Amino acid sequence: MGKEVGRVLEEEEAKFRRTINLGIKVLEKEISQLQGKNFSGEAAFNLYQTYGFPVEMTEEMLKEKNILLNKNEFEKEYHRHQDQSRTASAGMFKGGLADAGKETTRLHSAAHLMLAALRRVLGEHVLQKGSNITAERLRLDFSHKEKVTPEELKKVEDLVNEQIKKDLPVVCEEMSPDEAKKSGAMGVFDERYGSKVKVYSIAPFSREICGGPHVKSTGELGYFKIIKEESSSGGTRRIKAVLK
Repeated sequence: MGKEVGRVLEEEEAKFRRTINLGIKVLEKEISQLQGKNFSGEAAFNLYQTYGFPVEMTEEMLKEKNILLNKNEFEKEYHRHQDQSRTASAGMFKGGLADAGKETTRLHSAAHLMLAALRRVLGEHVLQKGSNITAERLRLDFSHKEKVTPEELKKVEDLVNEQIKKDLPVVCEEMSPDEAKKSGAMGVFDERYGSKVKVYSIAPFSREICGGPHVKSTGELGYFKIIKEESSSGGTRRIKAVLK
């Protein structure tokens, strides 16, 4: 039993060392590309969130090179992430998001673009029927009776990637459900909404009621690729897609 515990501890320690070494390499690369003597708190938080790299180590490495860390910005990002995580745990995120991480957020914004593209290619009868979005892929269920052809899927891909290349801003507005409906925002207008809703727009392509989170602009998304299209249930199709 003692040997087993020791083996597990050794594996965990080795895993931690690998994580720290990777974080050091990433930080050194960012320092080499840094212009000026200030390191953003957002970049430090990304190191912490992605690689588990302690902010104290980031601060120490920066200090050795006479670079200042924006600690207030780091704390702001840290608390914002905590708030988002609590919201997600409470089941308040819309759109079936697994978490509020960077990759999941990117795929969430891509899902908005894909739904808008599907409506343009297949017709305005297309409505979202469900979704599941993780850091690895997005899955969207939508109303459509027939199998989507390879040619139609290619058109959807091309439309989404066109919007990504344009680097369109993603704008969030708060308004009443009635104002959102009049503005042309997509959504199921029923009693689930409160007095105010958030409307995310990627003008002029997409406009939806959504709880977020989203990227700041479509240029952050990279390259959009559909990997599978299949039946979900009667009258409902399912698409799985990724960002590269």
